[in-house]
Amino acid sequence: MTRRSVRCELAGEAAQLEFGARLARALGGRDAVIHLRGELGTGKTTLVRGLLRALGYPGPVRSPTYTLVEPYDSIVPAVVHLDLYRLSDPEELDYLGVRDLSARTGLMIVEWPERGAGVLPPADIEIEIEHAGLARRVSVSGSSDWAPVMAALTLVGPDADA
Repeated sequence: MTRRSVRCELAGEAAQLEFGARLARALGGRDAVIHLRGELGTGKTTLVRGLLRALGYPGPVRSPTYTLVEPYDSIVPAVVHLDLYRLSDPEELDYLGVRDLSARTGLMIVEWPERGAGVLPPADIEIEIEHAGLARRVSVSGSSDWAPVMAALTLVGPDADA
């Protein structure tokens, strides 16, 4: 299956929130596993906040760094947000019931997915965020099945390319 990727540069928090919102709209209610990569402070949770707001979630959106899992069942599609930064062994995911979570419908968004290698379901979409001065450089990749999502995301940011 062919992989497709897009890149863009986002200047500031508002642009990251809008990117998350655009991702939510582009997904169009489809179930998906999204792996979200980036160093500390790149705005992974900010992107998720934008996505959740676009789906209609009105409450606070916190990084699940300490809780490890934050479910958002009151919206459609339901979202489960995981942050595996503090995990020392992928087998710890069994204690969190991740295998059960991955059988749910909706969106599973995983920060630091490399720490759950071998246990997590494979990503439908992979997003990497990097520092680019005060801005953020975002790379999104997915299989050709996700081409419409990729196409919608190419419209974000002044330096977007397909």
